[in-house]
Amino acid sequence: MQNKRYDGYTSFQYLEPGDVPSVELVAELDRVPSTRVPTTEAQEARVRQIFADHLAISLHDHCFVAPKDLSGFLEFRRWGREFTGYEGMAASGLDCVFDAMMDGTAMITSRAGWKWEDVIFDIGMRLSDIAHQDMVKLALTTEDIRAAKQGGRIAFVVSLEGAAMIENEVDRIDVLYGLGVRSLGIAYSEGNALGAGLKEPAHYGLTAFGRRAVKRMNQLGIAIDISHANDATSMDTIEASSHPIFITHAGARALWDTPRLKPDEVIRACAAKGGVIGIEAAPHTTITRKTLTHSIESFMEHFEYCVDLVGIDHVAFGPDALFGDHVGLHHALREALSLGASKGTTPYPQVPYVDGVENPAEAFPNIVRWLVTHGYGDEDIAKVIGGNIMRVLDEVWVR
Repeated sequence: MQNKRYDGYTSFQYLEPGDVPSVELVAELDRVPSTRVPTTEAQEARVRQIFADHLAISLHDHCFVAPKDLSGFLEFRRWGREFTGYEGMAASGLDCVFDAMMDGTAMITSRAGWKWEDVIFDIGMRLSDIAHQDMVKLALTTEDIRAAKQGGRIAFVVSLEGAAMIENEVDRIDVLYGLGVRSLGIAYSEGNALGAGLKEPAHYGLTAFGRRAVKRMNQLGIAIDISHANDATSMDTIEASSHPIFITHAGARALWDTPRLKPDEVIRACAAKGGVIGIEAAPHTTITRKTLTHSIESFMEHFEYCVDLVGIDHVAFGPDALFGDHVGLHHALREALSLGASKGTTPYPQVPYVDGVENPAEAFPNIVRWLVTHGYGDEDIAKVIGGNIMRVLDEVWVR
């Protein structure tokens, strides 16, 4: 979509074969016959111009490349090495990605995940590989994001979906900041010292320690994410934060009644504080009663619902995509990540992949094509593909 400074580098190519896990990885491009949103020649030219003129930022993705065979995925994760999809990222049109690493699945020492040593190992290993190439660059400031676009690069924002690993030590948030983390979730499904995740009873919210943690994140300049927090924790966090917060990857519960999606009152409260919700596309999340088969169409129904609810200034995209069989990974990690707590009980048709937003390489090009072909103006498109996120970061990432 854009000319990025990609030279063909592949993860850990500086090492000997025996130093990395011997697995066959999936193809980063065209793994499955996912649909390209149709455009005319003039519309496609406009799409290219939008990417050239405006920042494109994913508020939540996992730009790693999965093995073809997922039967041994948990053992594969014990190596602590994630293969970054540089080829796919180069084709994505993105100028910046909030990459959630493998946080909860950094299972080097424990099959339960979320251990401090494992998360630190995961961050360090990933950034070590990134440091050996020139297209993807660690972003610590908003200036880094703008400079990445100007230089034909992609800014990489280290993000974590939950804060269980800090345990009861608030100073560990400073350590994470020092290691490059710029977005941190409160909880992931299971509760922790900060507050309740989706798996916990509805009346449990942010703890006293959680309020200290929110204050510390505000002081440091870390964006706060409530995507996997339950409703009470979400509302408490919005109220406690002195800065706008993110719902980096979710959708509207009004369209599909599952705990994983956010009710109107949480989305409204987030927007009222100046925050942004990123619409997610992980398999079987943003489906709707109108469109049960998960695809770009149901995904964009959630986008338009949120725009109608809180306005164009408070909506963005956090597709939560990866390079590989995302449905298969959900099956492999279902117990480890307590995925059952987020799905609800209403039956829906299973899909092998989310058609149109299957991976990070195709997500944003198809999102912009969809917006162009559905009558959105360039100014509004610029807001939702990056401008709204930058507005929040310019306030939150204080120095």
